[in-house]
Amino acid sequence: MNVMEAIVNRRSVRKYSNKPIPTEVLARMRQALRYAPSACNNQPWHFILVADAKLRQDVAAAANGQEWIAEAPLIVVACGLPQQAYKRIGGYGNSVDIDLAIALDHLTLAAVAEGLGTCWIGAFGEERVKALLGVPAAVKVVTMTPLGYPGEAGLIRAVEDNRRKNEAEIFSVDRFGLAR
Repeated sequence: MNVMEAIVNRRSVRKYSNKPIPTEVLARMRQALRYAPSACNNQPWHFILVADAKLRQDVAAAANGQEWIAEAPLIVVACGLPQQAYKRIGGYGNSVDIDLAIALDHLTLAAVAEGLGTCWIGAFGEERVKALLGVPAAVKVVTMTPLGYPGEAGLIRAVEDNRRKNEAEIFSVDRFGLAR
C-alpha cells in the first residue's frame, strides 16, 4: 500500500478484535513513531504502550468512559516533553503538540498499511491518565489511540469523496480567500 492509499483508507475505528498484534508488526509501528520528524529533531516525546487488559480498561474509563478503546490489544499514549520541545514555534509557544501530532499521524498511516485500526483520542482526563500510568507532572499527555485489528470487516475503507469539502473551499493561492 502506498502512502496515498493509506491516507484515503485511514478511518477512525471504534470496534476492535482481540487478535494480537504480531511482534514484527508492532516493531514497525514503533519505528513509524520513532522516525517521525520533529522541530529541530528534538523528539520531545515518550510513548506508553498499554498492553495490560485491566490497565487498558482503566485508561478507557479515564477517556470519558469510552470503553471500546480497551477492546484493542494496545493503547498508545503519546506523551510530550515540553522542556525538550522547540521553544519558539510561531513566536508563541513550543512544538510539543505539533511534534506528537506528526508522530501519531505516522503511526495511523503505518497502521492502515498493516491492516490495523486506530482512532485519535482527545477526550480524556489528563491527570487521571497520568496517575494511572505514572506520568510525571512535567510531562504532557497529548493524545492517545487504540491500536489493533478492526472488529468488523469494512471498518477500514476508502474515504467517500462526496463527504469531503471541495478544493475551492479549502485552498487558495498566494492570499487567503474563502470561496463564496
